[in-house]
Amino acid sequence: MRLRSLAALACAFALTLTATPTHADGFTLPGLPALPTVPGLPIPPLPTDLLVPRFTGTPVTAQPLDAPPVPQNPFLAPNGRSSMHNDAYSTDAYAVSGPTGRALTMRTASYGIRECATMAFDSRDRIVGLCGGLEGFTLMVIDPVSLHAISQLQLSARDLTKAANPFTDICGGTYFFLDGQDRAYATTTDASIAEVQVTAAGGLVKGRTWPLAGHLAKGDCLVATGVDWSGRVWWFSQQGTVGTLDRTTGAVKALELPEGEGIYNSVSSDETGGVYFVSTHQTYRLDAAADGTPAITWAIPYDRGTTTKPGMLSQGSGTSPTLIGERWIAIADNAEPQSHVLVYDRRQGVAERAHCSVPVLASGASTTENSLVAAGDSLIIENNYGYAGVQSTLLGRSTTPGIARVMIDPDGCHVAWTSPVTAPTSVPKASLGNGLVYVYSKPPRADLLDAWYVTAIDIRTGRTAWSRLTGTGIQWNNHYASIYLGPDGALYVATIVGLVRLTDG
Repeated sequence: MRLRSLAALACAFALTLTATPTHADGFTLPGLPALPTVPGLPIPPLPTDLLVPRFTGTPVTAQPLDAPPVPQNPFLAPNGRSSMHNDAYSTDAYAVSGPTGRALTMRTASYGIRECATMAFDSRDRIVGLCGGLEGFTLMVIDPVSLHAISQLQLSARDLTKAANPFTDICGGTYFFLDGQDRAYATTTDASIAEVQVTAAGGLVKGRTWPLAGHLAKGDCLVATGVDWSGRVWWFSQQGTVGTLDRTTGAVKALELPEGEGIYNSVSSDETGGVYFVSTHQTYRLDAAADGTPAITWAIPYDRGTTTKPGMLSQGSGTSPTLIGERWIAIADNAEPQSHVLVYDRRQGVAERAHCSVPVLASGASTTENSLVAAGDSLIIENNYGYAGVQSTLLGRSTTPGIARVMIDPDGCHVAWTSPVTAPTSVPKASLGNGLVYVYSKPPRADLLDAWYVTAIDIRTGRTAWSRLTGTGIQWNNHYASIYLGPDGALYVATIVGLVRLTDG
């Protein structure tokens, strides 16, 4: 998945929506009263919430879905707790059962103009979120039930005057991972990796910092970081520099990709030592030598199209690579007129890696900025075509609909179903515990109302099981933030001003 900077998001209110700041914790839109997004209070509702359906569909009975096991990386927090994409395989799937739609209860909290797009869960089930706003990027520890902030620590600031297009700037502050000792490792806007300890009491203590700017070209920045099965930290820059970091010695080794290739997504790793990522041109497996020097094991070009589609951050894939079982790796390309789900065989020693290429979603209007969800032996893709920022979903407008499931067959792949649900920007998540996939949807409306919903889709059939309103208005836009399931099955989704928690009653 690639994520747009939340510092830029606040700029979008001022620049693209002509919003007028009223004070540090609120904003106004033309013709609307100020929204009192005071930290600690619920996300402000609007009277228009009463004009749209609050709940549609029916509750479901959990029908667990079998899936290949995901090995536990010993240097990450337990699977489902460590990062935006849940685990080292970036499956975006949880073993736990999420909400089934029965007597749903919602709680929200406002953090000002700040979105906690990347979250993990520590050993005491607390939320650890990397949250972006005008001030920069802040690590927060959040109570998983009340959603109150327990502690926060600003990791880096953003100079908006230096961003060519701050609304699409993902430099620093986008991804982080949490290890089994409740230590967070995050990229920063000054091209460093910062280590932060979450204490037993919920405090945040900054530990070591490793500056990496000296290994980057002028104007380059860090985009993502990850860890392999040997404990090496890997880092990735937007202009195509990949490196490793030995946290014990501080030794850094780097590799330059071919000129013109950039990186805009997160990364995956597996127990064989491979680290996988997608550039704007190719899908890669890297391995490290004994001294940490990264080397390209294989690289597979894909169709990157001829332009940056509306809804995309770059001309190339919008997905982090998704691993399934011991064999598969999958991405989506940027082909025209339709994007494709691509599945490769990642096993070592394989002569033919390409397994299938399946066109998906709407012809002439298909793309995804979010990773594929591994749902058993299948993949789920969401259409983000047409999302060019928060203004794209104002006044009843929305993006191109489409959620599709692609089955991986022994001799290829096929599309099992395509749902008409419209989900502008969510990182979908699957619950293997109940057989649902969750998206954050916004149906277009002729009455100009902007209604946002958590929507649950049956993975087996593609039927929409239910949708629950979060609220109406711009404050409910999630702007590429991920959906998460907590250890107890609670569902969370960040919005541009706070956090939503949804549970069965």
